[in-house]
Amino acid sequence: MATTLTFNELRKIKDQLPSGSIRKIAAELDLNEETVRNYFGGRNFDKGQCVGIHFEQGPDGGIVTFDDTTILDLAKQMINR
Repeated sequence: MATTLTFNELRKIKDQLPSGSIRKIAAELDLNEETVRNYFGGRNFDKGQCVGIHFEQGPDGGIVTFDDTTILDLAKQMINR
């Protein structure tokens, strides 16, 4: 089952991450750092990919649907430590 958040909720999660978290998530999942940034709304597709996430424009920044919540789950764990 897909998970859905508003874009603003996703950005709030990213903004709560401790310094260096993007690098740690990328290393733990063997991903490019730009791919992790793109997961949180970045747009650097020359160096990174868009994986497991879909953006749809709308109110409150739009809707974000996650096919794969692995990055989101790791981010939440880092915030709750």
